[in-house]
Amino acid sequence: MKNKEKILKLVKKKGMVTASDLEKTGVYRNLIYEMCDEGLLVRQSRGLYSASGAEFSEHLSLIEISKRSPDSVICLISALAVHSITTQLPHEVWIAVKRGSWIPKYDSPPVNVTVISGTAFDFGIEKRLVNGVEIKVYSVAKTVADCFKFRNKVGLDVAVEALKEVIRSRKASVDEIMKAADICRVGSVIRPYLEAVI
Repeated sequence: MKNKEKILKLVKKKGMVTASDLEKTGVYRNLIYEMCDEGLLVRQSRGLYSASGAEFSEHLSLIEISKRSPDSVICLISALAVHSITTQLPHEVWIAVKRGSWIPKYDSPPVNVTVISGTAFDFGIEKRLVNGVEIKVYSVAKTVADCFKFRNKVGLDVAVEALKEVIRSRKASVDEIMKAADICRVGSVIRPYLEAVI
């Protein structure tokens, strides 16, 4: 019973945990399965558990991928959704991984992986709590710059709309956008669109 209480305390604190998170506390998988059978834990996906009755938002897929790939960063279309810059709910999770790092295979949910190098990968990473679970997501300015950098992937119309919405809602300043654009090496691409918007 003591182990079950310890597990529940950890799960409630973190929101969602992996089987390996639980095993680090000295708990065997059999106890995890038993707690699922008793309705104390809910298996959200393979190796990912939450407390019974926990409320999760439309960002459940982001939480799942963030837990499975702690070195990745939510980017592009998914980051637009996190920052409420788009009304669309992406049908896949968009993540960035650093060039040269291991890219995991995902069965579900669908994942779109973008490889980014060096400073451009590290710049603009924010940590956010989503349903009590910490995820890494690019800042608003970095997301806009990435949309222009990867415009062949997301579409130029998406990048331009994101830029317009960010300027309209003042979620990032022109200086912040240009700093991110310069780091992503798309300053000359964004500038004419920015001048047309402001």
